[in-house]
Amino acid sequence: MTTAVGSLLATLPGDRYTDPGNFRREQERIFETGWFCAVRSADLDKPGAYRTVQVGRESVLVTRNRRGDLRAFLNVCRHRGARLCTQQAGEVRRSLQCPYHAWTYDLDGKLTAAPNLTRMPDVDRGSLGLHTVALREWLGYAWVCLAAEPPSFEETVMADVADRLGGGDVIGHYAIESLALGRRHTYDVAANWKLIVENFMECYHCATIHPELTEVLPEFADGLAAQYFVGHGPEFAAEAQGFTVDGSAGFARLPGVPDAHDRRYYAVTVRPQVFVNLVPDHVIWHRMFPLAEDRTVVECDWLYAPEVVAAGTDLDRSVELFHRVNVQDFDACERTQPAMSSRAYRDGGVLVPSEHHIGEFHDWVTGRVEGPG
Repeated sequence: MTTAVGSLLATLPGDRYTDPGNFRREQERIFETGWFCAVRSADLDKPGAYRTVQVGRESVLVTRNRRGDLRAFLNVCRHRGARLCTQQAGEVRRSLQCPYHAWTYDLDGKLTAAPNLTRMPDVDRGSLGLHTVALREWLGYAWVCLAAEPPSFEETVMADVADRLGGGDVIGHYAIESLALGRRHTYDVAANWKLIVENFMECYHCATIHPELTEVLPEFADGLAAQYFVGHGPEFAAEAQGFTVDGSAGFARLPGVPDAHDRRYYAVTVRPQVFVNLVPDHVIWHRMFPLAEDRTVVECDWLYAPEVVAAGTDLDRSVELFHRVNVQDFDACERTQPAMSSRAYRDGGVLVPSEHHIGEFHDWVTGRVEGPG
């Protein structure tokens, strides 16, 4: 790694962003061992609705059972391993059926039928159900964990949020689970997932590539990283009426947001793959799906008060601000990815003081990838 000099700290070496073997270890030791934000609960709005998501090296199937509860399974038929659901999203009436040999499972994962199964009385249907994946709902999203013994949700996911906002109850002011989806954009980014996390964690780049954002949040033009300061939210510019692309008025403040949070922006990184952006009238929620060492799909939700969405309100100016930020950020990450394999970056680069907290993220990743298996 590059040797730190004075104010500069060393980054990870370039091959941590390009080596397929390192990415496999990250899949195994990060994405397949911790809590992973999979789907928005409201997307599965009725029994039989399902969505498949890539979690590490596994396809995970999330569905809603007949009682209305969310359940998660490995998307693998117990017969000969065929992919059970081949579409990213869909809906079944009462059961999940493998398209290969028609083995059929109910919405709780129990094997209910298969061709000629009655001729095999010794087969224990109960032992051949789908492999269950741990699931926890929080803030309107379903989080899954592939580990046989999942880590504490409170000490990992919830702790990340509480540590950033200065308390475990702060996020509750925004009542995210009660908000409605106003818009969703999906971005296919030709960059390593860590570059995207690092970008989101710092604002040293903001004055360079985010003119619209710094007009609304002038503090960001100074390169300060809001996430470095517990409980801090940059204040809107005096002339900005709302968090919109042109500084025009947004919508009414969400009912639970206190005066202290009015006209302020808060960003939270929930390791390893969630970004939460809080402003008084809406919430922007990013989920990353790392698919290869140089490819990451990011799904971004804009969430508003239900009455705003139900009224068919024009959301364009509200959505456009962070959509532009996303495009600007992801373009920067895609410009960076090719250089990760350059001999000039073999030993890595450096972090300036306003980026030093990224070093903690690097230590977190390294500790999991290189720690005891």
